[in-house]
Amino acid sequence: MEFSSKLLEKAVNEMSQLPGIGKRTALRLVLHMLRQPEQQTNDLANALQKMRLEINFCKSCHNISDVELCEICSNPHRDESIICVVEDIRDVMAIENTSSFRGLYHVLNGKISPMDGIGPNDLNVESLVAKVKTGTVKELIFALSSTMEGDTTNFYIYRQIQDYDVKTSTIARGISVGDELEYADEVTLGRSIVNRIPFEVSLKS
Repeated sequence: MEFSSKLLEKAVNEMSQLPGIGKRTALRLVLHMLRQPEQQTNDLANALQKMRLEINFCKSCHNISDVELCEICSNPHRDESIICVVEDIRDVMAIENTSSFRGLYHVLNGKISPMDGIGPNDLNVESLVAKVKTGTVKELIFALSSTMEGDTTNFYIYRQIQDYDVKTSTIARGISVGDELEYADEVTLGRSIVNRIPFEVSLKS
């Protein structure tokens, strides 16, 4: 792709680094921003920079937050005895949109994947086990995607906490094998949370 401007080329190259954005789409977005009022582009740039510099991760659940403890963890009406274990913040958003879950979350920030060089120590597993050890957690809901990596991660965590008095369950397989939670429709995902099954049962299926 030939560019008449090095500045334009640089902007397109940076934009094309985003997931799902190829060079042609990046060019279309950059040209669109050039046609907008300068203030609109400045607002976008400032918002991205402010987010990158100031955003926090909840000290309890590792969800993205503006403050030390996220709104979900600090909500006194949430049931702190039930924790839904998810891969990343997109899954928190997907489940919250169903309005079917009133417990807390724990964001692992990934799944165990030896092929990608990701092991248990690269995830937020230790802090989850520490929560279980306090005795306040009565149930863990495994809500990772039904892939080999997701199942491996579920089983690893299960082995780490199986000696403690905590119930383990997994979302019902209304979510097709291999599907990511963020792409599931809200009704299906909500039913999968409500109709969760004991994790031990999923091991036999």
